[in-house]
Amino acid sequence: MPEMPDEIITFLFTDIQGSTRMWGEHPDAMPAALALHDKALRAGIERNNGRVFQIVGDAFCAAFSSPGDALSAAVDAQKGLRDENWNETGRLKVRMAIYTGTAKQRGTEYFGFILYRVSRLMSAAHGDQILVSHTTEDLLGNTLPEDMVLRDLGVYRLKDMRRPEQIYQLTHPELVPEFPPLRSLEAFAHNLPVQLTTFVGRDQQVEEVTALLAKTRVMTLLGTGGVGKTRLSLQVGAELGEE
Repeated sequence: MPEMPDEIITFLFTDIQGSTRMWGEHPDAMPAALALHDKALRAGIERNNGRVFQIVGDAFCAAFSSPGDALSAAVDAQKGLRDENWNETGRLKVRMAIYTGTAKQRGTEYFGFILYRVSRLMSAAHGDQILVSHTTEDLLGNTLPEDMVLRDLGVYRLKDMRRPEQIYQLTHPELVPEFPPLRSLEAFAHNLPVQLTTFVGRDQQVEEVTALLAKTRVMTLLGTGGVGKTRLSLQVGAELGEE
């Protein structure tokens, strides 16, 4: 089978905040609320030339050929959610993330590491919030759709991602403007020193140390001076901080 070419795609991923809890509290009302949610999401996406290629539970995955269309779809969907007549569940709060990069297409599905990146970016957001990757911001340049602003939130480490991400928040006059700090790895308390450089090229060593730590409480890294033992141990410690 010939290798499929990479395509530059802008992905929009969405997820309802606290949906498991809401299903437990409102089991009879949630089906109707979810139908309103689905209608608002589909309308916003399809109105802006997007295609929903996967739905997992209440999470939507959509693809766009234009990053500007993805931003417009996210804003339209949030506005649609705001304007619905909700039942006893109250308004469903949806977190969203937009990420541009290369992916391969197989039938109606996409695959590639970018899908993990956009998923992790979405996980850092709060309900009603729209996060945007640096790659998307860079492609947009000065061509943002009307009334939209990308607010620079800074550089964050996302779970399972080796490289820190420059993250932006999409703001619009009709959207919620302020949110708590992002739900990134930096939100977890630890006593590790801040690393001022990115950590690349040593994925195999990180995986080996992580696997060994699952079997023991204490581990010693041995190596000649300057080989990077301390940096490796700090990286593994940061990635396993939640555990």
